Amino acid sequence: KQENDLLTGQSKVMRELFKSIGRVAATDLTVLIQGESGTGKELIARSIHMHSLRSSQAFVAINCAAIPSELMESELFGHEKGAFTGATDRKHGKLEFASQGTLFLDEIGDMPMNLQSKLLRVLQEKQFERLGGKELISTEVRIIAATHQDLLNLIQNSQFRTDLYYRLNVFPLRTLALKDRPDDILPISAALLRKHTEKDQSLPMLTSKALEVLKAHSWPGNVRELENVLQRAMVICNENTITENDIMIDNALLSTEKTLADRIQSGSMVASA
Repeated sequence: KQENDLLTGQSKVMRELFKSIGRVAATDLTVLIQGESGTGKELIARSIHMHSLRSSQAFVAINCAAIPSELMESELFGHEKGAFTGATDRKHGKLEFASQGTLFLDEIGDMPMNLQSKLLRVLQEKQFERLGGKELISTEVRIIAATHQDLLNLIQNSQFRTDLYYRLNVFPLRTLALKDRPDDILPISAALLRKHTEKDQSLPMLTSKALEVLKAHSWPGNVRELENVLQRAMVICNENTITENDIMIDNALLSTEKTLADRIQSGSMVASA
């Protein structure tokens, strides 16, 4: 639940996004989420699942960019014993585990072309075969896909199937970069501070000047970068109050290392092993 608390915001674009999530969650439509890395695409997918009629079933996520292409087919569809060297047992794939639930395909733009055609068949016929198998397996899975890439550009370069794009893009959602919604910096920061504060500890407070510094940054790493910056600030702040001097953004890290070392040496911070 705490992770999903990070899907927060008070900007107009976030309010519209929440409405769209609510509308599509009540359906079984296939969803395509597009936006920069670190903008919460998996959080959106999980929220759609949580608010759907499938919420009591499995939510299974697979990152198409993180799995080598030669292993991807087995990971997604499973395999039969003897399907390839080293396949000593039958293995169920993510599609089977997610049946009746939701399968989240992150970074779908990185899926190999040969698997794209097999995924298209799943979307069209609700059936697939395990690698090395002949048995047709039926599935009632809901597919939510996400990417930070421009799929239309990939199509032009013959790296993504046009027919799969239109099968996935039934209900499109787009996430905005953090720099384009500065009004969401405060609620997201509050959620991140809650996430990293132990239950028996009091929540760190951001001063108004610290918040100004956060709002002024362009956040090329989006929420992931903001999370890193706040975690650093929680380590070095005094009396559980995060000031502008505690906000160490990457390009300022080198200049603040000496200051941090000086503070530790002077005893204003307690260094523990």
